[in-house]
Amino acid sequence: MPLYVLAALLEIAGCFAVWSWWRGASVLWLIPGAMGLAGFAYLLALAPPSHAGRSYAAYGGVYIAASVLWLWLVEGSRPDWADLGGAALALVGAALILWGPRS
Repeated sequence: MPLYVLAALLEIAGCFAVWSWWRGASVLWLIPGAMGLAGFAYLLALAPPSHAGRSYAAYGGVYIAASVLWLWLVEGSRPDWADLGGAALALVGAALILWGPRS
């Protein structure tokens, strides 16, 4: 799970850098953006499940929760009950995908 958390932070930071450039920030924002997105892809490729689809699905839940934290800590917008509830549901889904019983 820590691998997913780090991957999510890199993806969000990379996308945020591109988002910032698109909205008028310096073109230099694309450099950390590209580095963040490349790091995200590398880390996600290291994820432990034997099937990529399962790994990506579980990562999605972590990404949702990390995005809500980014909203609060970086953008300064406090999450509401729907943000927190949705993130909690996504994390439960990610845990079920990762650690649920397999036949």
